Amino acid sequence: MKSITFFMIILITMSNPSFSQSKLGIFDNHTDIGNCKNKGFASFNAQEQTYTIGGSGFNMWFGEDEFHYLWTTLQGDFILRTEAKFLGAGVDPHRKFGWIVKNNLAHNSHHVNATVHGDGLTSLQYRKSIGGETEQVVSTDSFPDVIQLERIGDTFYMSTAKFGEEFTTVKLESMNLDDEVYVGIYVCSHNPEITETAVFRNVRIIRPADSDFQPYRDYIGSHMEVMDIQSGHRKVLFSSAHSIQAPNWTVDGQNLIYNSKGHLYNYQFDTQNISLLNTGFANKNNNDHVLSFDGKTIGISHHNPDDDTNSTIYYLPTEGDSLPKVVTKPGVGDSYFHGWSPDGQKMVFTGHRKGQYDIYLVDKDTGKETQLTDKKTLDDGPEYSPDGKQIFFNSVRTGKMKLWKMEADGKNQTQLTFDEYNDWFPHISPDQKWIVFISFPKDIDPNDHPFYKHCLLRIMPYEGGKPRILGYLYGGQGTINVPSWSPDSQRIAFVTNTKL
Repeated sequence: MKSITFFMIILITMSNPSFSQSKLGIFDNHTDIGNCKNKGFASFNAQEQTYTIGGSGFNMWFGEDEFHYLWTTLQGDFILRTEAKFLGAGVDPHRKFGWIVKNNLAHNSHHVNATVHGDGLTSLQYRKSIGGETEQVVSTDSFPDVIQLERIGDTFYMSTAKFGEEFTTVKLESMNLDDEVYVGIYVCSHNPEITETAVFRNVRIIRPADSDFQPYRDYIGSHMEVMDIQSGHRKVLFSSAHSIQAPNWTVDGQNLIYNSKGHLYNYQFDTQNISLLNTGFANKNNNDHVLSFDGKTIGISHHNPDDDTNSTIYYLPTEGDSLPKVVTKPGVGDSYFHGWSPDGQKMVFTGHRKGQYDIYLVDKDTGKETQLTDKKTLDDGPEYSPDGKQIFFNSVRTGKMKLWKMEADGKNQTQLTFDEYNDWFPHISPDQKWIVFISFPKDIDPNDHPFYKHCLLRIMPYEGGKPRILGYLYGGQGTINVPSWSPDSQRIAFVTNTKL
C-alpha cells in the first residue's frame, strides 16, 4: 500500500516559454515571478492529471521573490490541496515548492506561502506589505508531501502530512490580502544558476460552501472521482454544478451509477456518456441504492408520496426501464437500503422502527423483516461481506460513530475502529481484503454525517487493524454512502464538492 507509483513519474517538458498563453488543467497561466536567470516551465499531463513545474530563482524571502508560478485567480475563501515531490536529489537544501497566494504578479507583493523546503523545513511564510520583510510560522512537520492551504477571511491555515498520515496544522491570523487574489503552485530552486523540477498530483482548488448554508436546501457543485488504492492517485472523471452523490461501480466495470436530484444516472467509462437510468415512478430517490452481487438488480430507496414520503425500498433490473417492485411495507417507517445478501434474496437496511434507527433484514419477495440490532443510539450503513457471513455497519453506541461487524444473524456484534474520528459506511472490497470508509471530523455530532466538511477516506484490512488515510477531501454526505469498489478491488469511486 505504498504510494510509490506517482513519485516515479517523470514528466519534464522544457519547451514551454516562461509565459504560456494556454490554460493548463485547472490553472489559467504560468510565468516567472521576478528576474529569474533561467526561464521556468510548466506542463500538464491530462491523462494522469499531474503537473510538472521547473523553476529557478535566488530565493523567496526578504522583500522580493524569484520562482516559477502556475496560477489562476480566485475570490473569497478557498481550500488549496496537492501532493508534490521534487525530481532528483537537488542542489540547494533550501529549494522549495508549495502553494502561494498573491495580490498580484509582482516580485514584491503581499503573499501567503505554504512551503516545503528541500531539507524538510515546512513553514507558512507571508509578506504583509509591498517589499516588506518575509516572516514565517514554522510547522513541526518535516518532509511532508501533502500540502493544504485554507483561507477563511483574513485567517490562513497550512495543513501538511506525509501521505497516509494525519495533518499537522499551523495558523496565520490578521493577514489582510485582497479578496481577489492569484493562487497557484510553484517551484523555487534557491539558486539562480539551477532549475529544479517538481511533480504535483491530486491538485484541487476548492471553493467551500457558505458558512450559513442550509443542509438539504443549499447545494454546491461536485466532482466524480476515482482513486487507485495502491498509490492514492486520484482522477476527476467529470464535474457538475449540481449535487451528485453515491456512485456504484457496476460489476462489469463499465459504468458508475449515481444519483442527483432524485434520479439515477449511468456514467460510461469508455464513452464518458451520461444517461438517465429509468426508474419509472421512483423519481425521489435518495443516495441509498446498491447493486446485487451478480449485478443484475439494483435496490433503491425512494421517498414514497403514498406513504407520507417515507423512504421505501424497491428493486428493479439494473438497466432500468421496468417498474420498481416495492419491498418494505407502507406505514412501518423510513427504510434506507444499504446492501444485498450474496444470494440476492435478502436486503439489509437501516430502518426507523419503534422510535429508533436499527439494522434490519427484509426478504425481497415476502417483505418479512428481521431486526438485527436494538439500540437507542443510531445504527446505520449495513453491508454484507462477499461471503455472506458478516454484516458490517456503523454505530454511535459507544459515544463516537465507529465501525462494527456482526454475524449475518446479528450475533457477536464487535467494534472495529477506536480512534476519535466519526466513521461511516464500511465498504468491503470484492476480494474481501479491505474495508474502505469515510471519517468525519472529530468535533462533529457523531449522529451526523453532514455535507461539506474536511473528511478522510480511510482503509483497513478486512480482518481489522489500524486504519490508514487514502484521501484528504472536502465532501461528506453523498461522498461514499454506497459500495463503490471496482470489480478488481483496485479502485474506488467517490464524490467531492466545491462551488462551480
